[in-house]
Amino acid sequence: MKDRHIKIQKDAELLKLIYKEVDTTLVRNPQSFVTKLVIKFVVYFSAVVITYSLLFIVNSASVFVACFVLYGIILLLFAFNFSHDFSHNTIFKNARLNNACFTLIYSMTGAHAESWKHRHINSHHFAPNVEHYDTDLNITNIIRVVPGSEHKWYHRFQHYYATFAYTTYSLFWVFIKDFVVLFSDDNPLRKKLHYHIVFWSQKLFYVSMMIILPIAYSNQAWQIVVIGFLCMHLAQSLFLLYTFFMTHHVESTVYPETDNNGYINTSWFMNQVRSSNDMHPFSEVANFIFGGFNNHIAHHLFPHYHHIYYPKLNKILYGILIENGITPNQTTYWGGVISHLRLLKRMSLQ
Repeated sequence: MKDRHIKIQKDAELLKLIYKEVDTTLVRNPQSFVTKLVIKFVVYFSAVVITYSLLFIVNSASVFVACFVLYGIILLLFAFNFSHDFSHNTIFKNARLNNACFTLIYSMTGAHAESWKHRHINSHHFAPNVEHYDTDLNITNIIRVVPGSEHKWYHRFQHYYATFAYTTYSLFWVFIKDFVVLFSDDNPLRKKLHYHIVFWSQKLFYVSMMIILPIAYSNQAWQIVVIGFLCMHLAQSLFLLYTFFMTHHVESTVYPETDNNGYINTSWFMNQVRSSNDMHPFSEVANFIFGGFNNHIAHHLFPHYHHIYYPKLNKILYGILIENGITPNQTTYWGGVISHLRLLKRMSLQ
């Protein structure tokens, strides 16, 4: 897609300076990178395998449900830490290998990999928080975050009901949203046979892994399996949406507007910086947990860098931004949750 941001020379020069400074200053040790990546993979993959295996071992129904929920959260963290980087080709040099691993992990979460990747790379990274360009803004009309967007009567209460609405999101994504996208007229891939084969294969894999196998081989009645599955999605949804929303939708993030010709009223550089929010941007622990989602400004400016480098990269990036009078959006994790709810309250009144 052709860039639709306006050209601002000083922003272009500043971005060039940032790229140059990071490329020349940031130390990237291949051996250290591989070691950290292997440790991270062993930790998360082992946790996924263990918690999934427990579903077929435990006898207590309550422990079974707890294991289901724990598995869902750990699987989500596994996806945060690996599938996102696979989608940006920052782990292997071979793009096909990256895509194969990305597809496998995404299939484990129940989401259709190809449609998400297409929207994420070509829409969200192209113009985050810009209405009609960023498809992430089209998730639902139940929640209003974009200034100037249509205000419905129920938005007056959105800061009250948002948390409850968020509990259904991963179920909605897996069993409704992906199908809507599949058959949507604006989906350029919908008529390709390969696209349909992969789509239905991924959905069958997920249903088999999460419902059919536990019903057939666990020590629980099918009703307990369904309860565990639903509780897992409730926990996954809350964690996923609050983590996602606070990366772009807090009080300090901006929503650039477009003119009548579709041009965005800011530069690409400032769009990425001003519309993104960081959480504990220098913390190695937060980076290990969230897989770079907490370093969102760096990710949008450097999607070709693996998230392992982001805490050190941020020391360079923040220094240059602040020197040039640009204060990056930044919250704690819980501060981000509160700020998101405050944004919803503000947008409920407009």
